[in-house]
Amino acid sequence: MTIRERLEQQEYMLLAPNAQKAAETKGRLYPAEENEVRTCYQRDADRIVHSKSFRRLMHKTQVFLSPEGDHYRTRMTHTLEVSRIARTICRALRLNEDLAEAAAYGHDLGHTPFGHAGEAALTDMMGTPFHHNEQSLRVVDKLERDGDGLNLTYEVRMAILGHTGPRIPETLEGQVVRTSDRIAYINHDIDDAIRAGILSENDIPREIAEVLGSSHSARINTLVENMIANTQNTGVLSMQPEVAAAMDSLRAFMFERVYTNPVAKGEESKAKDIMRKLFDYYYTHPDKLPEDFIPQLDFDGISRTICDYIAGMTDKYAIYKYSEIFIPTAWQVR
Repeated sequence: MTIRERLEQQEYMLLAPNAQKAAETKGRLYPAEENEVRTCYQRDADRIVHSKSFRRLMHKTQVFLSPEGDHYRTRMTHTLEVSRIARTICRALRLNEDLAEAAAYGHDLGHTPFGHAGEAALTDMMGTPFHHNEQSLRVVDKLERDGDGLNLTYEVRMAILGHTGPRIPETLEGQVVRTSDRIAYINHDIDDAIRAGILSENDIPREIAEVLGSSHSARINTLVENMIANTQNTGVLSMQPEVAAAMDSLRAFMFERVYTNPVAKGEESKAKDIMRKLFDYYYTHPDKLPEDFIPQLDFDGISRTICDYIAGMTDKYAIYKYSEIFIPTAWQVR
């Protein structure tokens, strides 16, 4: 018996009956030899962590564009926070932590530079809605490894796709990641907004604070522990109605006070302009695309290829390419 087989057997002894078992995966997009040490979901997590798109998350905006300070969240830190919350919930409910971890690592790989401003710009340029969850799936299925993709398991792929939007993941682990994403971003965006001087803890409506708590750690603790306890009591993955309603109210408050705040979003028009000009430039000059994107033009077409290239850029790289293409190089003084 290999180590992987022993781990798969242990899952049947340790995990809840409704947990997703690695041995029962629906498989990968194309066949691959099993690893002797790692389960399929452990391999998926490793494949994502070692991918180029994962490394780029450290230079992608969460809410604040080019914030001044080292402690604002990026897509990378957000991803790690989602992973930790999801694993805590899964561990308590005896669900498959490895599946949740892999899905959490991959859920935001498709985010554009400049956050949702970039997403809006690509929607305009493509003439069809650009959804980062769909792009995340495209990254792991087709764009990573020079077009071969990461060949992840069905369960991880569908959890990535279903972390937002109308599709709900089939596995409980995927549903945990979906909720963990919301728990993470609502609360750390409050933390960043306070750091930016947009909010103070006293601005959080009292009726919300009375239910969820009056600090970053208290709110996360309430939401996580309530989800665990209510799921254990009801047998349904959920929070108590009062707590779920308070989280929804807090999210609405954040949209009103932060996500549309001119301080947080003041540079978005510039960011969108950068994205649009880059798109137009490469549409007119497809030969200027990187060499590894040129073959894609033949089977995906020019718009989709440019969209994939620009969507994969970090904030810094998008600004660099914009400057390289559109800003005149200073005269060299000898």
